Amino acid sequence: MNPHAYAFVLQLGEAVLAVALAPLLVGWVAQCRAWLQSRSAPPLLQPYRTLRKLFRKDAALATHASPLFRGAPYVVFGTMTLSAAIIPSVTVDLPLAQVADAIALVGLFATARVFIALAAMDIGTPFGTLGARREMMIGFLAEPALLMVLFNAFLLFGSTALPTVVEGTLRAEGFALHPSLAFAGVAFVMVLLAENARIPIDNPATHLELTMIHEAMLLEYSARHLALMEWASWLKLFNYICIGFTLFAPWGIALHGAEPAPLLLALLALVAKLACAGAVLAVIETVSAKLRLFRAPEFLSAAFLLAVLGLLVHLLLGT
Repeated sequence: MNPHAYAFVLQLGEAVLAVALAPLLVGWVAQCRAWLQSRSAPPLLQPYRTLRKLFRKDAALATHASPLFRGAPYVVFGTMTLSAAIIPSVTVDLPLAQVADAIALVGLFATARVFIALAAMDIGTPFGTLGARREMMIGFLAEPALLMVLFNAFLLFGSTALPTVVEGTLRAEGFALHPSLAFAGVAFVMVLLAENARIPIDNPATHLELTMIHEAMLLEYSARHLALMEWASWLKLFNYICIGFTLFAPWGIALHGAEPAPLLLALLALVAKLACAGAVLAVIETVSAKLRLFRAPEFLSAAFLLAVLGLLVHLLLGT
């Protein structure tokens, strides 16, 4: 097969794989949380059943809903899918990953946030506006922390392209432990929890108006629109976890020109790492308590300071 056509097939396959695995990851996290809390666990495939049910329903739209409200789910889902295509979760041989670096990835996340917030305010309900304001506050604090985490890896490997970071780690001799990445790793986990509406910042299962953030912005959506919004939020969690693999645990990712056998091993490695990450996420959410909303800035400020501390450790010690 032509190398360019082969790279295009890999690119398309990685995006489809992310879209297909994201609901499974959420189902696995829900199962682990139920087991840890001694509850009856929901079926692993429950998110797929939820999507099927929502896609079969007829959408109910508010009388004054604008085209922005109708189009936001497609934009948000599209940006999350494009983000998944940029992140080298299985292989680094991705055309999009070569032309769009991690800075563009942060921009895609910001684009999705803006559209979901505008759509939440479009109808004019109190809950939608409340959720949009809270979401923008969290994003305003989380994005600088995420950029600082990324800059730690960029300084180590001299590039803002995620495939270059993966190749630099995989081709290093032996296992290298960088103290700067240790600080960045803790900060990244804190940002992941905040950006994906997980405990301790938000509870994805709550509908209490005093605490909810993400769910408040989706109350006016139904049927296929709600399905796309939920699917996009699951894709965002999948993307963040894969970014963590790229920066801190890229082992198993196939390099350029990989044959089918290494790609299959990379796929198995990705599934195993997702299972471990989902279990760790469930443990964190089980042992953590929901923070008050006004404590969220302190939480994300601590993440930013940890990421900056990692940068200073690298600049001062060179590690």
